[in-house]
Amino acid sequence: MKWLALDIGGANLKIANGDDFAASQPFPLWQKSSHLHKALERLLKTAPASDALAVTMTGELADCYRTKAEGVRHILSEVQRAATDSRICVYRNDGQFVSTATAIDDPLPVAAANWHALARFVGRFIETGLALLIDIGSTTTDIIPLNDGNPVPAGFTDTERLIAGELVYAGITRTPIATLAANVPYRGQQCGLARECFARTADVYLTLGELPENEADLDTPDGRPATKTAARRRLARMICADEENFDHQDAFQMANAISQQQSHLLTAAIEKVAGRQSAQIETAIISGSGEFLARKAVLEVHPAIRLLALSELSGTETSHCGAAHALAVLAREECL
Repeated sequence: MKWLALDIGGANLKIANGDDFAASQPFPLWQKSSHLHKALERLLKTAPASDALAVTMTGELADCYRTKAEGVRHILSEVQRAATDSRICVYRNDGQFVSTATAIDDPLPVAAANWHALARFVGRFIETGLALLIDIGSTTTDIIPLNDGNPVPAGFTDTERLIAGELVYAGITRTPIATLAANVPYRGQQCGLARECFARTADVYLTLGELPENEADLDTPDGRPATKTAARRRLARMICADEENFDHQDAFQMANAISQQQSHLLTAAIEKVAGRQSAQIETAIISGSGEFLARKAVLEVHPAIRLLALSELSGTETSHCGAAHALAVLAREECL
């Protein structure tokens, strides 16, 4: 049986077949929830032919829904509209695949279960010992402990995972930078930041050269392109300046300071999760579009750790769509 897997987030839709196909497309679910089925139809048309569909999600947290249960149910109904001829299996945070009917009846174990699928998949690369999976995406970071290849999280819901440090609600494109720092360096002084969403972490990593420029990407705070020049203007506004008194060096210094603050946030969470384990962490697996930041953060905490990158094990696009790829592999192996 040929499987496809969907990972439906609040800002991005991801799809993979567990082999050589993986893709992602932006979709602002909080703005267009009633059009989700159409976006899924378009995405499915780009994928190889399949017989069945596995589904996971984080989009139920989007504030267009009153509750997560409402979100899960709506998302699943949209999946059913988009994939009318496919068998559909839904992944839960206990590692079980269930029917859409079961998931609709008991929606909360389905909410934000994608991290669990990814952790189970990458565990096959670590047969023994203690390890951490650090997956950084556009919006969030997952830090998941594994023991002999099996996930051993302290939390399962988003709230439990935030308390445990296993979920850090910050990523490499969508996070408002005023949530990461109060002050930044500016021409020999410290300058307070405007507590406004003039710029996000995408502008930081565009400026630092960690993300590629994309003229077509207008999903930015000011609706202008995801380019270094436009990013500099957005960063300038964070200190109430403009390009006449905020040059490339100013932008680089600000971006570097914000990146350092985000790295410190992640290292604190890594130390918290690692410190709860029964022995020393031996291996770290990094994945997601923010692999570069995960590498930096984990090496600050454990400079001699064995480090594996999902992009090197399975390919860059697979790493960016890691949960969808993992889910397709698990579905192929476990769903009869």
